[in-house]
Amino acid sequence: MRELMADASSLPQQRQTPPQALLERLKDFGQEDAFALWDELSPEERLLLVNDIESLDLSRIDRVIRCSFRSHGQHDSGLPMAAIEPVPESWYRQWRSGPLGTERGWWKMGWKAISDGKLAVLLLSGGQGTRLGGSDPKGCFNIGLPSGKSLFQLQAERILCVQSLAAEAINDGSAGSVQIHWYIMTSPFTDEATRKFFESHKFFGLEPDQVTFFQQGTIPCVSKDGRFIMETPYKVAKAPDGNGGVYTALKSSKLLENMSMRGIKYVDCYGVDNALVRVADPTFLGYFIDKGVVTAAKVVRKAYPQEKVGVFVRRGKGGPLTVVEYSELDPSMASAINQGTGRLRYCWSNVCLHMFTLDFLNHVANGLEKDSIYHLAEKKIPSIHGHTMGFKLEQFIFDAFPYAPSTALFEVLREEEFAPVKNINGSTFDTPESAKLLILRLHSRWVVAAGGFLTHSVPLYATGVEVSPLCSYAGENLEAICRGRTFHAPCEITF
Repeated sequence: MRELMADASSLPQQRQTPPQALLERLKDFGQEDAFALWDELSPEERLLLVNDIESLDLSRIDRVIRCSFRSHGQHDSGLPMAAIEPVPESWYRQWRSGPLGTERGWWKMGWKAISDGKLAVLLLSGGQGTRLGGSDPKGCFNIGLPSGKSLFQLQAERILCVQSLAAEAINDGSAGSVQIHWYIMTSPFTDEATRKFFESHKFFGLEPDQVTFFQQGTIPCVSKDGRFIMETPYKVAKAPDGNGGVYTALKSSKLLENMSMRGIKYVDCYGVDNALVRVADPTFLGYFIDKGVVTAAKVVRKAYPQEKVGVFVRRGKGGPLTVVEYSELDPSMASAINQGTGRLRYCWSNVCLHMFTLDFLNHVANGLEKDSIYHLAEKKIPSIHGHTMGFKLEQFIFDAFPYAPSTALFEVLREEEFAPVKNINGSTFDTPESAKLLILRLHSRWVVAAGGFLTHSVPLYATGVEVSPLCSYAGENLEAICRGRTFHAPCEITF
């Protein structure tokens, strides 16, 4: 910064008026107001403003704004309801409904692909825990388990467990014989803190070279007439481009080529705030490979019609799969019942647990950029006029599904695989406390099934035991640790 200030003070004459070429470019795109307060800025501030504007791809941003506003104007309430159909039953696999042995076949197929180095794990971790009462990356959050482990540590240790089990599955227990590469998408607001957190915890037992960090992009926040909002007189307000920005970020950082060089064929993608996520799930991977599709998603059944979750639908008669947000689904459709099954017609919730082929990620990275359509999220934006209403432009991970020629859904049990951590304790749902209890209850069931016993000084529904991911991935291999033993809840069970 001192060097920057020195440069600015030595070049005051060059910044008496806005750079003409840059000003003309701003005028071409209707954004010349970014220089509205130029005369009030110091030489240092003028240089900061010029550098900020020059860092923007103005033609691309203008295309994104125009396409997104046009799309938003055509579909203010989302997709036309007449164009939405329920997901056909042939597109999803109901939990434990397949023929005997089918799931075991998927399990074996998944282990084979993992042991062959064909699977990578992709973590979406660009968000800060502001709704959790802090500014650190969400993955650093300790949800209150007996072990005190962060979300990052829980997920890292599940990867370690899968690597160990994969080595056993190929009859090779040697350390390091199977390695799963972990790609972690941060944002400019979380990148440095995330890297330092991993370094200070020695990558939670993983090899540093099997973890790759990369940043999602940002995009200017705009007013309702499409003009840049200025955060300060010399800085454009920007926000991360949504978790769907992962496709462009993978392309721009050349990580798609990196994956190809490593021999990766399949990518398991998930969001950081799910405390129960089964990272690198071999059964899901085997199902994905067996179906021969290019995309798949784990889904949980909606708990009730008004639950605030997006649902998978088919767009148009015979059209592709997509996701409709709860706010876009007509209440009568949200409550509609399938008379044949008695279930909600639109019941498959999107919980950000996805599987992709690498070839498909390459296809989407080019297609989404070409379409340039972003979702408009109306928010209060920090600006020179205080917090002002405007739009953040975002892409979502599920925006890729309409590009897929083939997709499959994989139903899982909410209480086994979905424990979101979004809101501060004391909120009505998706809190650290609710996620902690889901883990403790699930692990308590594992321990009892393995022949263990529990004692507790508070009601069992309010406590339980935690099984270290290093001991068991999904309840397996616990008999030797638990059979005949009594554990006093709450506690952590480890080696």
